[in-house]
Amino acid sequence: MNKAYHDPLPVKLFAGMLSQEVSLFEIVTAELRRLFGDIDMESPVWSWEHTSYYEKEMGAGLKRKFVFFEKLINPEMIPDIKLKTIELERQYLNENNPPSPPFNKGGKGGFKGGRRINLDPGYLDAAKVVLVSTKDFSHRIYLGKGIYGEVTLIYSGKNYRILPFTYPDFRTPEYLDVFKKARELYKRQVKER
Repeated sequence: MNKAYHDPLPVKLFAGMLSQEVSLFEIVTAELRRLFGDIDMESPVWSWEHTSYYEKEMGAGLKRKFVFFEKLINPEMIPDIKLKTIELERQYLNENNPPSPPFNKGGKGGFKGGRRINLDPGYLDAAKVVLVSTKDFSHRIYLGKGIYGEVTLIYSGKNYRILPFTYPDFRTPEYLDVFKKARELYKRQVKER
């Protein structure tokens, strides 16, 4: 029987972590490693002052860190991975700020409040960086299981290109440099397969 399609190339999974509590990064990284395997690259910890979107829920003075996983994945796994990270976020809630249901009416997902850490999984390949969300928007496509995907950066020439809807933090030279290094690592991994 002839296949009407080709399986996609595997992609490199990453997770962005956002929290006031830098000590949580190490704790949650251990949990992520247990769920998704060894980590072969980490970003520095950066101050995160790009928007006040999370301030009401998580407070001011947030920090950001990315971890990249050694094992390449099939991109169709990303909705399940996002759901696992939502469950992991629930393990680290503020007891004084209870969570709302993860998928409420109007297509708005996530929590009303309560998280001490926000986890943003995504993946990259040689051409793009993809983020996933429980929230729909004009530039996002439905992937299944209540999860939407968006191409956040595209690689063209010798650098990543910013799109009109690229988040402000993903426009910074620091992020672009880290994702370029992860892309080079990914390209070597694909070549060695």
